[in-house]
Amino acid sequence: MALIKIGIIGVGNCASSLLQGIIYYQGRNHNNAIGILNWSINGYTPYDIEVVSAFDIDQRKVGKDVHDAIFEKPNCTKTFVPNMPKAGVKVSMGKILDGFSEHMKNYDPEYTFLLCDQKEPTKSDVIKILQHSGTEVLLNYLPVGSEAASRFYAECALEAGVSFINNIPVFIASDPTWAEKFKSRGIPIIGDDIKSQVGATIVHRALVNLFEKRGVRLEKTYQINTGGNTDFLNMLNRKRLDKKKESKTTAVQAVMKKKLEDLNIHIGPSDYVPWLNDNKVAFIRMEGRLFGDIPMNLELRLSVEDSPNSAGSAIDCIRLCKLAFERNIGGVLEAPSAYYCKHPPVQYVDDEAFLLLKDFISNK
Repeated sequence: MALIKIGIIGVGNCASSLLQGIIYYQGRNHNNAIGILNWSINGYTPYDIEVVSAFDIDQRKVGKDVHDAIFEKPNCTKTFVPNMPKAGVKVSMGKILDGFSEHMKNYDPEYTFLLCDQKEPTKSDVIKILQHSGTEVLLNYLPVGSEAASRFYAECALEAGVSFINNIPVFIASDPTWAEKFKSRGIPIIGDDIKSQVGATIVHRALVNLFEKRGVRLEKTYQINTGGNTDFLNMLNRKRLDKKKESKTTAVQAVMKKKLEDLNIHIGPSDYVPWLNDNKVAFIRMEGRLFGDIPMNLELRLSVEDSPNSAGSAIDCIRLCKLAFERNIGGVLEAPSAYYCKHPPVQYVDDEAFLLLKDFISNK
């Protein structure tokens, strides 16, 4: 079976965890594969994937083998495969556009980007790289708020005939105009804004669903997230957060029978704490009333390594795009998007999305 050829936009922490994971699971099987949601999808295992193209704008990464670049600063996620073999793929200079927030120029370069001064590629340059490398699935790992840059690469994927996984809260799969573009060309897309395996959003949704099923009336809730990676540093620019906040809030509200008023729900990033590195700490509070109209509240603290948590979902999405391509299914993959993303075109409660995903994989 041929390997699935992927391209990476943004060689940051998430890309590092994903590419390490592909090597980590080589030689393993479903009996000793901790952390994998689906071991085999249409015959493809987590290690039946290879990176063949990559784009970044940091001078410490551009021009380097991608398996070396994933360990360059400002990446700070945990290393669980310290001796990565050479990929034989050099990181290409990417398109900047709004993929870089101006306020990050004022930080220590250890924690932020060193912009590469190489000439930026044109759309035709990117398409040529995707086609010549044989890229089949392109993953968007740009910083939150990269609206123009995300659409630039989505257009490149369309013209190159490459599947697109939109891991960030820029609304492409959930935008009917873009969805129709991918459908009309028969190209699979999954999006928008990937859910981690066990992240703050999926836990919050599960708790809201629990309240609903146990007859507790939820009245107020918040979810606050802190971290020390470049994603959180980028999000100190609050102008870049509108879609992120909307995506996370919509994901939680979607499992409620009756949505809360805006004043009674707050979900979004809070602050950047450098020494946390890629560790994300989330705080969730829920206030409600149970039998006899008696008040109760729940508070939860969740601590996870952010990027491996995301990679566990991304490694499934890659194989689902390949499955769809082999079955001649184009456009938004509704069940995978609903299960793996915070802002899909159609929201389902997670139990229902899980069953729809299983049906999609088994071709029912």
